[in-house]
Parts: sequence; structure tokens; C-alpha cells
Amino acid sequence: MINKYKRWYYKFLNRLKLTHQLEDPNSIYKQISEGVNFKGTNLWILMCSTLVCSVGLNMNSTAVVIGAMLISPLLGPINGIGYSIAVYDIKLLKKSLNNFSFAIVTAFLSATLYFLITPISTAQTELLARTSPTIYDVLIALFGGTAGIIAMSSKTKGTVIPGVAIATALMPPLCTAGYGLATLQISFLFGALYLFTINSVFIALASLLFSKILKFPIHENATPARQKVIKRYVTLIIILTLIPSIFLGNSLVQRERFMEKSKKYIDNVRVVDDKYLLDYSIDPQKKLITLIYGGTTLDEIDKELIANKLQNFDLKAEVVIKQGFAIDQREYQEKEKLIIQISGLEAELNKRNAIIDSIKSRPLLAKNLINELVIINDNITSCAIADTYVFDANNSIDSVTVILLGTKNDSLSLNIEEREQIINWLKARLESEKIEVFFFTNL
Repeated sequence: MINKYKRWYYKFLNRLKLTHQLEDPNSIYKQISEGVNFKGTNLWILMCSTLVCSVGLNMNSTAVVIGAMLISPLLGPINGIGYSIAVYDIKLLKKSLNNFSFAIVTAFLSATLYFLITPISTAQTELLARTSPTIYDVLIALFGGTAGIIAMSSKTKGTVIPGVAIATALMPPLCTAGYGLATLQISFLFGALYLFTINSVFIALASLLFSKILKFPIHENATPARQKVIKRYVTLIIILTLIPSIFLGNSLVQRERFMEKSKKYIDNVRVVDDKYLLDYSIDPQKKLITLIYGGTTLDEIDKELIANKLQNFDLKAEVVIKQGFAIDQREYQEKEKLIIQISGLEAELNKRNAIIDSIKSRPLLAKNLINELVIINDNITSCAIADTYVFDANNSIDSVTVILLGTKNDSLSLNIEEREQIINWLKARLESEKIEVFFFTNL
């Protein structure tokens, strides 16, 4: 049984090995060295990528920004920095740093120039998204950089490199920094540059670590003292880059929690008696919630009741309660009475309109009745119908439908049986028992 688990364990480890599809170390070195260069084709692609990204950020187009990330060649020198440190290739390290610095300055100045010229200077969501980096951006850069160096080291590279370019987003923060400089918004400038630094440092760190793990051949025999100095510098840069992102990440979590609790609280106080919430705003930075109510006028007891509900949601915030559209209690009650009166009048009007409609429809009904009555009894020659009211001695009122039926003058009066048959038919036809039928002989 133990041997079975061992075999499964070694089989699993064998699946994780990267050496099965590992590219020739010399080919990897050549590929990384070529990607470091920024002249000719790479330089033109860099400037085009910068301008495309700047336009995308300016017009708030996600698709254009993604396109700019795909064509950006900035990953090359970053991978070169990590790889060269891992194999102690000081010459390649210097070349990577020089070319990377040149690329940063070129892209940054190009973006700044664009945002100085463009007439649209409003910061859209695509720009704002690159100004507040957190620890989560560190994780994205680290895992994205890991995928990138693994793909570069593999014989089957697939579509990983373009995916890494999109995920790690090097060009957008650099262009956002250019926007910050062009519009003199320091928070945009430093926030975007910090995000770019996070992405660059941790992509390079991923490249360094996996170059060590894959045991790429050392190019220079660095002394232990020199190796120690290099490790110290790498560690220092990582720590200096990491610490602010942890603080910002914690702030992001706290802000999201505050927003979530605030929305639950607001849903709970949308209606208070005959007051209703018109509008609200949440400021997580100041921990301030502003509520604007309509309806009857808010008094101090109402405001205290609303504010005290913060405790139900473990929410530490300041609540500012404002009165929007308001009516006093007397006016509110009078309005309710007026609404009831109007409703009563509308019901009476509808009733009268129904009676009028009924009267208007009587001629057509009389015509239909005579056409049907002559079939039942051919002695019937005419029909008249009308609604009337009957008052008794006590002034009680009742409504009755009166029907006059004319008969042929050359025939005897209808007998009682025939009259009852016609009356019963009319009650069924009109679905009413309140019918009075009178027969007369046409002259």
C-alpha cells in the first residue's frame, strides 16, 4: 500500500517537472538578449503602443487599451533583468537596465506629450483604475511573470506571452503617469508610477526565481561576496516595493467592508414612518454617510432613530441627515383627506358616466330586442326601452327598466301566457329582475 502511494507521489511530481519541454539554454539566452534591445523595430513598436494606449485611456476604451498591452515590448528588458541576475550575467543586466530605462523615458514622454496636446483632459475610469495599486497587483505581477518566464523557456510557447502582457498591464500605468504629469495631478503621477514599479519588480522577480529553479547555466563566476551584495539589493528592492502595497491593500479591504456595511444600513433606513430616502452618498475615506429624506418634516427624534441604527450593523461612521422635499403633518393629513374626497367624486362620476353610456346604448338595444322578439311572437311590432327611478311614500328610490311593446292593431291582445313568456325572456335577455313591461296596440 505504501509503495502504491509512493508511485502515485513520484508520478505526480513527474507531471510538475518543467524539464520535459525545456528549450535549449542557448536559445533561451538568445531570445532574452534580443528582447532586451530597444532600437529600430522595437523602438517604433514601443512608441506606437504608447500612443495607442494613451488614446484608449483618453477615450475610455478598454479594447484599445488591451490592444496596446498586446503590442507593448516592455516585457523583454524586465525578463532580461531577472534572468541576468539569476545567471550573474552583469553585462546583460547593464544592457537590460539601460534599455529598460530608455524605454520608460521614451514611453513616459510620449504619453505626456499626447496628453498635453489632446483637448480631452477628463480622467475616465480606465485612467482611474491605474492610480491605486495594492498587494493584489503584486500577486498578479508575480504569477503573470512566472507564466511568462515558463512560456519563454518552453518549446511550445502558445499564447501565454500575450496573456501575460494583458494581465500585468505595463503600458497603461506608464501612460497614466504621463497624464498625471501633463495635467499636474501628482496623485495620478505617483500612483501610476508605483503600479508600474510593482509590475516591473515582481515580473523580474518571477523571472529570477524560475531561472534559478530551472538551473540555467551561470554566465559569470561571481564571487560569494558579490552574490551576497546582489541578493541584498534584490531583497531591499522587493521589500521597499512590497510594503506600501500591503498598506494600500489593507486600506482597500477596509474601504470595501465599509461600503458593504453602509449599503446594508442604508437599505434598512430607506423608509422611516412617513419619511422616505430621496438620495444618499458614501465617503469611505472620511467614513461619512449623507442621507437626504423627503416626506413629512424630520424632527430630532427621527434623526436620532436613524443614526442609532448604525449600531445594528457594527458601522463606525458619521451620519449627516438632510431634509429634501418636505410637508408638515397638518398639510400631509389634509392632503390625505383631499385624496379620499377626490377618489369618492371620481367613483360617483364613473357611476354617472356608466348610466349615461347605458342610456346612449338603449336605442341600439331596443333595435336588437325588436329583431329578436318578432321571432318569438310575430304579433310584436315595436319596442321602446328606458331606465327610470321609482320613489315610494318613504322617499326610497329604486331603479327600474321600463319596456313598451307594441302589437298589431288587427289582432286580439296577447293572452296572459304569451305575455309571461315574453316577460321571462326579457328578464333572461337583460339579466335583470327589475323590469316593467307594458303592452299597447299600435293605432
